Amino acid sequence: QVQLAESGGGSVQAGGSLRLSCAASGAINSKYCMAWFRQAPGKEREAVAILDSGGATTYSESVKGRFTISKDNANNILYLQMNSLKPEDTAMYYCAADLCPMPWNPDYWGQGTQVTVSS
Repeated sequence: QVQLAESGGGSVQAGGSLRLSCAASGAINSKYCMAWFRQAPGKEREAVAILDSGGATTYSESVKGRFTISKDNANNILYLQMNSLKPEDTAMYYCAADLCPMPWNPDYWGQGTQVTVSS
């Protein structure tokens, strides 16, 4: 079993920044991919950023150049640095993990953290 716990969400004005954190514990190991997903009311879930076991990153087109995914391997903490935030970034953000390659519906999810961007 893998446990994931997000923190760092909140409310910010457009153009601002937030950093999300996800503390991973349990059976997670170097073969796991980790990712950030988001879902806004009435919209489909979106894979925002993926970090594979080799350190390669993938971003959705909607956040490319503004968001950065990274990981503190020593402490098993995943981060999402979000800059130049837009109102359309408003969503519940979830940390997820699974064996690589990251599937569309990973086995392990955090509880989510809300990000609200006002114009």
